[in-house]
Amino acid sequence: MSKLPSAFLVARRDDGFGDVYPLHLGTRYKLGRAPTNKMTLQDDLCSREHAEVFPDGAGWSVRDLSSLNGTHVNGEQVRAERSLRPLDEVRIGRTRLVFVEQLAQLPNSPNGEPLRIDKADGLEIRKRLGQTRYQPEPTIQADEDTLTDQLRVPPQQAVSVLYRLALDMAGATNPTELCELVVDAVFRATPSEVVAVLALKDGKDPEPVVYRTRGIGTRTYHKVSTFVSHEVIDTKHAVLAANISENQALKNRDSLSELKIASLICAPVTFGDQFLGLLHLYRANPNGPLTSDDLEFTLAVARQLGAVWQRLRMQHSLSAEVRSLKDLLRVESELVGESSALGTVVSQVGRVAETKATVLIRGESGSGKELVARAIHQSSPRKDHSFVCLNCAALTESLLESELFGHEKGSFTGATERMIGKFEAADQGTIFLDEIGEMSLSTQAKFLRVLEGHPFERVGGNVAIKADVRVVAATNRSLEEAVRAGTFRRDLFFRLQVVQLEVPPLRDRQTDVPLLAEHFLKKFVRETGRKIRGFTPAALEKLQGYRWPGNVRELKNVIERAVALGSGPLIDAPEIWLSELDLTAPQAGASTSAFHPVSLEEVEKQHILETLKHTDWNKSQAAAILGIERSTLDRKIKAYGVTK
Repeated sequence: MSKLPSAFLVARRDDGFGDVYPLHLGTRYKLGRAPTNKMTLQDDLCSREHAEVFPDGAGWSVRDLSSLNGTHVNGEQVRAERSLRPLDEVRIGRTRLVFVEQLAQLPNSPNGEPLRIDKADGLEIRKRLGQTRYQPEPTIQADEDTLTDQLRVPPQQAVSVLYRLALDMAGATNPTELCELVVDAVFRATPSEVVAVLALKDGKDPEPVVYRTRGIGTRTYHKVSTFVSHEVIDTKHAVLAANISENQALKNRDSLSELKIASLICAPVTFGDQFLGLLHLYRANPNGPLTSDDLEFTLAVARQLGAVWQRLRMQHSLSAEVRSLKDLLRVESELVGESSALGTVVSQVGRVAETKATVLIRGESGSGKELVARAIHQSSPRKDHSFVCLNCAALTESLLESELFGHEKGSFTGATERMIGKFEAADQGTIFLDEIGEMSLSTQAKFLRVLEGHPFERVGGNVAIKADVRVVAATNRSLEEAVRAGTFRRDLFFRLQVVQLEVPPLRDRQTDVPLLAEHFLKKFVRETGRKIRGFTPAALEKLQGYRWPGNVRELKNVIERAVALGSGPLIDAPEIWLSELDLTAPQAGASTSAFHPVSLEEVEKQHILETLKHTDWNKSQAAAILGIERSTLDRKIKAYGVTK
């Protein structure tokens, strides 16, 4: 036989009291959002483990568990432990709980009537299951009464309808589908003839989202009266109005009596303080009108509907925001251009992105190496995880190691707290190391071990850390010369150069200049709000005749300057300010070397030989660079008679 409770915590609601939590001696009760608590509270202002109620010998006490928003008793914040007395109100987030030793201690309503303790949702309905007054009448009075008894389900089935509705709601993808599920459930559980869900938007009159009538050829839907809807909206209480044609007060207020409606129920659809809409049902037949049991069921459905409806609204809002951010990101990181040189890079990115291979991106400063790295990440299976950038040339040797691998508190001067490194932050994602050739030899050694899959330790730490990170590196200098000079490790060079991508300079894709200029123009016009539509032909000619020693970065800066200083609807040639550093350079398209007639076969043979020399005759690496299979490379080596 179970012990009787020593006391109770009762949820206080605006319209009375809700859930009842019995307290048994010898048990400590944690309250919060975590499902592992004795009392789980669905309150977004609660901490996971917010407070604890426990027996203290003489009675019961409450203490705060270092919650974010604190625990209050009768409006005063609990600093340590606080003994509880009958009718003390404990506030946790938005949840208010009244402490009583007996349920009879609960206060009465303002009109002097005892307040009912209505169990919320499933608990409430489960309590009503044992009451025979909810069972259908055993006698048959008339045909309509028989229909009414057939339509009104027993309490057990009402619980089943609510449970089925909760499961179906989880799969709803839009408000209309959700409201249709609700209408079907109300028809299954009540004898209503018309059911509708109305949305309340921007303070306007409620508008039907879904409405339906029972059977074929029944009455059409009439919107709920202004009087009733205002009563529900103002009080946020569900309303049951029966025998309306005989109620002179209602009859004088609206035209419901003209519709010959015998009874109606209107319940608020809310979530927290937000009023979302109304759930409306009515019945014209005076035999078997809607009852308080139907009101209880409708209110339970309305509350269920409000929570799921708000979730769908939030999902829609977040999805729209994500799409907007993705569109913005696509504008910022898209590889813009239609030249064959850029097309080759895009094609290589598409092939290498799906692999786990380390990528070395080479190209001049400002040519867009980071954009290529981002494109690899966005096209890879890791796109939903972090993309972390680090410029190796911007930090000293000690700081670079700390940035890469993190450090512990006190490991060096200025290390006031523990910091995780870029590798740890990029776990499951991609790390982009720009100017990899500037990394010191000591850091290269530790970096190589991580590339080989070994765990690493934070600076000043002794805990081994392992991270699953794809490395994409970039450089604008010759790593081969650095290897020969002894400033870059040979083994790290080959480990990085599993796949190599060459980003062409802008002068080698002059046809992309107008497209890039238009892309940057739209970006800066959007940011500044200027009314600039495009470029004059003279401006475009000036842009295409320049060799762009600073590559895409220089073009971006030129367009930003032109937008900032431009005054007309079109950017003209005088507003295109170009650097004088490249005045002596040959014009775009000018030949820099004499032509030598050579067959394609000889060119391929020489290129294969140079690639093999470059990889020190590592055929696997050479095949990866050439973009062919190892077996294909072996056949070509044999066919051309290439020897080491």
